[in-house]
Formats: sequence, structure tokens, C-alpha cells
Amino acid sequence: MERKSRRRKQGPRLFWILPLLCIVIFLIAIGVKGESAEIAESSENTELEETGLENIELEKTKPEGTASGEMEPQPEDTKKGLAAEILKEMSLEEKVGQMFIARCPDEQAAEKISQYYVGGYILFASDFENKTKDQAIEEIRLYQETSKIPMFIGVDEEGGAVNRVSKFPAFREEPFPSPQDLFLAGGMEAVKKDTEEKSRLLKELGINVNFAPVCDVSQNPSSFIYKRTFGQDAQATGEYVKTVVETMKKEKMGSVLKHFPGYGDNEDTHTEMVYDNRPYEQFVSSDFLPFQEGIKAGADAVLVSHNIVSAMDSSSPASLSEKVYAVLREDLGFQGVIVTDDLVMEGIRKFTDDKAAAVKAVQAGNDLLCCTDFEVQIPAVTEAVRAGQISLEQIDQSVLRILNMKLSLGIIK
Repeated sequence: MERKSRRRKQGPRLFWILPLLCIVIFLIAIGVKGESAEIAESSENTELEETGLENIELEKTKPEGTASGEMEPQPEDTKKGLAAEILKEMSLEEKVGQMFIARCPDEQAAEKISQYYVGGYILFASDFENKTKDQAIEEIRLYQETSKIPMFIGVDEEGGAVNRVSKFPAFREEPFPSPQDLFLAGGMEAVKKDTEEKSRLLKELGINVNFAPVCDVSQNPSSFIYKRTFGQDAQATGEYVKTVVETMKKEKMGSVLKHFPGYGDNEDTHTEMVYDNRPYEQFVSSDFLPFQEGIKAGADAVLVSHNIVSAMDSSSPASLSEKVYAVLREDLGFQGVIVTDDLVMEGIRKFTDDKAAAVKAVQAGNDLLCCTDFEVQIPAVTEAVRAGQISLEQIDQSVLRILNMKLSLGIIK
């Protein structure tokens, strides 16, 4: 009886021991797994340290809206960061040179890139006359290879009255038609297709900025600017500008809205000083509208004319006026690159000399100076910075806009 009683007591003990053993084995397994994970994490951190990436924080959770668990890159922030890094490495001479898109010289064009650090060349008909496509491509390639920072290569290929490339059969069977003729033949669809073809031809040659579209409003066939315009009212011109800029943007071709604040039916600043005495209300209700449409569509740059616009600044050409730039930046909200019309034009030369024109243009707020006499004007601006007439901070702001435009267009990779 006593032995039987002991056996009964042992039975329940075994019943409880087995589950306890299972629990112990399970806990041991978890401990081994955790130790392995710690070893793996330690190994991963060691590997990061060895590759110089020890400051990177590994993502432990998957953020909403991403497929991989990594944060999506912010392209604009990345471009701005890269532009700032490039700027840090630039000398004063390189910064000032970057602010000039110079008329391509007839001789020693490649050598002068290295000497003056020019931000770009603008090409004219003489740069394409009697040349084949391959020759033009090779020349432009040489310019880019010579430049430390990739250059703007610009051209005025508006269509109609102003064509620099397509006027020669080696580049196109017929010159590109005017905006007015295009629209008459096929409406906005024809404008879009023409812009696509134009952009692709220019890109094939190595050209990355087309100084177009013309935003001036004119319905007067006798005015100087009329044949270069859309030839309709402000609303229709705005629709044309929007179509062209959006198409150029898709084609990665730099666009330049011109000629701010609006040429009107005035004379030609290539040959004389021009005074525009129209009331400011007319600019607000008409001339500004196509520029606003172009800015909303994502235009890269705005070119400012040499007209003296009394409603904004009666004492200076628009291209040298801080007041005009305040209108463009503050009232129209444009944050991109502002460029002058060519500073060699009589509308400027009759107002001031070459050196002063360049200095005044920067002081007024221009980021990019379009000029023929860059060998005189680049040193003049550099000296003005050293003399304290222009702040280095202002130079840096302009160069950052230029670098960001080059990054956006893929000119700087």
C-alpha cells in the first residue's frame, strides 16, 4: 500500500516536468536567435564603418508611400545641395565668369573659355554659315570639353524673322516658320510640333538654351517687334507662350522669355535708345500676361530689354533698373535666371560705357549678362566686387541660380 501511494505521486510530477522542459528549450532557442541577430547587426555596422558610412542611420520601419522602405529622394533639394557644393569650390573669377553668356568670338573661342571662365556662349548665324552639322557639333563639343563647368550654349531660333541655324540648308531644308504662320497653318498643335522639332535639332548640335519664346504683345504690323510676335492679344499670346515653354521643358531645352517688361510698339533698341511712356496699368492688364503664363509653365530664364520704361523707372534702361527687377521678382514671382539683352546694343551704349553697363547690370539684379565685349566686362565686374561695389553674397546668389538651371536642364550631370 505504501509503494503504490508513492507511484501515484510520481505520476503528476512527470506530467508537469515535460511542459517545463519544452518551455526551457523554447527560451534557449530564442536566446540563440537573438544572439545571432546581434552578431549580424554588429557585422553590418562594422561593414558600414569600414566603408566610411558610419553616420548613416539605418531605417528600421517602412514609411508610408514607399515600396522599398527607403525615403524618396527630393530632386530639387538634391540639385540645390549640389549647386552649393560646386559654388564652394569656385574662385571669384570663376563665379563672375559664370555670370556671362558671351557672344562666341570668331577667334580663339576655346582658349577664351579657360581664360575668362565664361558661363556660356551664344551663337549667331555666322557660327553656322558654310558649315556642316558635323562641323558645328564638333566645335560645340570642343567648347564643352574645354570648360571646367559645362556651358550654356545658346541661340536665337525664334522662327520666321530670327533664325540662326535653320536658315542654312545644311541644317534644315527650310527655315523654321514664324509663330504667326505656324498658328495660321495648324493652330497650337502646329506650334507644339514645331517646338519639338526645333528643340531636337538644337540638342543634336549641342545647343541647350533657345532664346525663345517672344512674349511681347503686338497687333500692329508696322511696329518693330510685330513680325517676331504671335501677333494676337495678350490672352492668345499667353496661350502660345505656355505651349512653347511646356514643350521645351519636356524636351529639356532651356527657355528664355523675352523681352521683359514688354516691348510694345516701340522702336529698335539695337540702334537707338527707346523710351516707353505707356501707363503701368497697360503692362499689368496686357504685357505682363504672357510672361506670367511662361513663368507658371516653368520657364528657365527671363530676358530684360533695354527700353526705358517711364512707369517703372524713367532714369535707366529696364536692363539696368533695380525697380524693374523688383517687379519681375516680387510682383510676378519669378525665381529663375534673369538675363540682359546684349549689352553691346546702342540702347545701352548711348546710355553708358561697356564697363559701367556690366557693373550696373549686376547691381540691378541680373544673374546672367549677355554680352559681346566680355573681355572688358568680366574684369570690370570682378574688380567691382573687390572694390565693394558689388557684394560677394549677390554674386553667389546669381551663380547658384545659374548652376541650378544647368542642373535642371541636365547640362551639369
